[in-house]
Amino acid sequence: MSILSRFFGRKDDSALIITHSAPLVANANFEDNLSLQVVFRELLDFQGEALNAALRTYHPSMKNALWEIEPDMGDFLALAGWGRHVIRMVGFNMPYAADAIEACVAPAAYPPEVKEQVRATVSNIILYYAGYDPSPLEQYVALAAVAGVLAQFGAVAVLNETAHSSLPIGVLSTDELGDKSLEILREGYPLTLLFCGFVKYQVEGVQGLWMRTYGADKFGVPDFAALAEGHHEGQKYSEIFNDILKYLIGSGAELAPGHTMQIGETTYLKFRTPLKGEDFLESSGELLVIELIEQDQINK
Repeated sequence: MSILSRFFGRKDDSALIITHSAPLVANANFEDNLSLQVVFRELLDFQGEALNAALRTYHPSMKNALWEIEPDMGDFLALAGWGRHVIRMVGFNMPYAADAIEACVAPAAYPPEVKEQVRATVSNIILYYAGYDPSPLEQYVALAAVAGVLAQFGAVAVLNETAHSSLPIGVLSTDELGDKSLEILREGYPLTLLFCGFVKYQVEGVQGLWMRTYGADKFGVPDFAALAEGHHEGQKYSEIFNDILKYLIGSGAELAPGHTMQIGETTYLKFRTPLKGEDFLESSGELLVIELIEQDQINK
């Protein structure tokens, strides 16, 4: 079967139990693939052997990983995979859409000069998860690992358009993460760093600063928003959002309007739906607004 045929996979029940070995076969049963986008300072020009070597040294569990390139299809078309993971890649020798880059770069917390480098990139590769692990977190970790490998090949940044987030590519590189790369991507980084974006924005006529997440629906949980006093509360609310998201994803618990929760020793929260006039909190999935409450207001 050619790489082009395997790129689109075969949609049947047997695909759900495949743990592939070479050649790689995408899982066509995925209908809403998670995706990351990697942008580059130069036009795409890769050697398969170099990509394979870099992929296999990213983490000890990836020593048998495989990267396959289709040389005669567009600017770049490839598959990468190991274990239960398959990543489908399509690349273009043109800048990524400027409005999409801006939505991911503007709210990011890295230096302005790096943001300008991201805006000036000239090519991109879109990574789609097309493997056999059902966990959205594991899918995102696999995508981030492949993005991290591309740090060695002229990548500048990784974007998550769904989450309105981005990171300089060096954050995901082996130079930064070492041989615990997958463990750090899975447990060491806040979800709000890349997988669920954290955005702050001013709303005309509203005192304070709204802060919210994007993309949590990909994990089957709500996004969250809060009206903060100002930028100085960014770290506080980023940590609160991350703690709630990790708890919901890890436990399978559910939250609904009117529920309350204790976060840490002295922080108590109540959840509500957006009020009339808060249509700026529009979300692709469910969104709950959190409000700080006193201990005696917790639901018993």
